[in-house]
Amino acid sequence: MPAFSLDPPQTAWCAELRTLADERLRPLAEKGEPGHVNRALVAELGQLGLLERLFTSGAVDLCLMRESLAYACTEAETALALQGLGAHPVHAHGTQAQRDRWLPRVAEGTAIAAFALSEPAAGSDAAALELRAEEGPVTETPPAAPPPSAEPDGAARWRLTGEKCWISNAPEADFYTVFARTTPGAGARGVTAFLVPADRPGLGGTSLDMLSPHPIGALTFDAVPVTADDVLGEVDRGFRVAMGTLNLFRPSVGAFAVGMARAALDATLAHTAERDAFGGKLKDLQTVAHQVAEMALRTEAARLMVYAAATAYDEGAEDVPKRAAMAKLLATETAQYVVDQAVQLHGARALRRGHLLEHLYREVRAPRVYEGASEVQRGIIAKEIYACEEAVR
Repeated sequence: MPAFSLDPPQTAWCAELRTLADERLRPLAEKGEPGHVNRALVAELGQLGLLERLFTSGAVDLCLMRESLAYACTEAETALALQGLGAHPVHAHGTQAQRDRWLPRVAEGTAIAAFALSEPAAGSDAAALELRAEEGPVTETPPAAPPPSAEPDGAARWRLTGEKCWISNAPEADFYTVFARTTPGAGARGVTAFLVPADRPGLGGTSLDMLSPHPIGALTFDAVPVTADDVLGEVDRGFRVAMGTLNLFRPSVGAFAVGMARAALDATLAHTAERDAFGGKLKDLQTVAHQVAEMALRTEAARLMVYAAATAYDEGAEDVPKRAAMAKLLATETAQYVVDQAVQLHGARALRRGHLLEHLYREVRAPRVYEGASEVQRGIIAKEIYACEEAVR
């Protein structure tokens, strides 16, 4: 499929998704409590079959879903994306037992997943993780005795001790993909991915009050037991699990951003065509028309790069890390620009609580930070293009 063209079935599906988001998902989103998991909304995503597609479709499909849902209901988009981010490592690297236990429930919308990578001192520098996975017997007993069923089957090989922070869906998720250091001093090579159910003894957490309305929290690990059966992939190879997941989801973060940018652009087109100003309509002012043209140009350019990166992922191209970073960087920075300009052209009304642009203005800032800040994406791009240059010498 050419990166710049969608076929008629895909175009029709996107329109259907926007309608579903507007008619069935937004009402549930509006009933949710900001900063907390909206289980009714997640369940409806499952009923619509959208969560199952996280495991049966490729990157292009994921981007189409995220862009279309974001256009009409950012809360639904984020709920879908967080399920995918938390569960993809299980789908891609889990054992059959792990997949059988969790993926059907994620697809149904009855189990909430979370991706626990960032830490208080290791956000953008993911290789600097400090959460320890210590082998051997535990000398300290967790302060609260958990239900017997919470203990993992078999003797614990490791105990997780430390903190995670800025974790979406925490502390309300049902299980976490957790990245912990199994070999001290080994950098990225000494990290292991674990599937940790939320009822494990010693696992606690608190909610964080953030600008974005979706749930984000911190997790504490007080000698949380995990066994070999909880490992995702291979011991000391968890960084590959993390980066493989991010290479898939970074372009789709771009799709989320494009959906918001398109919503802001369409709102601006309608407003400037109807708003009276200086004896005519706002759109008749050359400065306004040129600004709207710039918004449209940047949005379309970002959209093309997102789907180029998604197509590269689906085709197994070698330059996926570079393309994924470029797509996330351009699309998130573009969305910030477009939404900001839309607010400016709308004036004070766009700042009123409950206005679409007021909502988008709060939503659009975070994607430039999570899953690798814009500065990190620039570093990835530079590293990849210099490596390519050296390879052809």
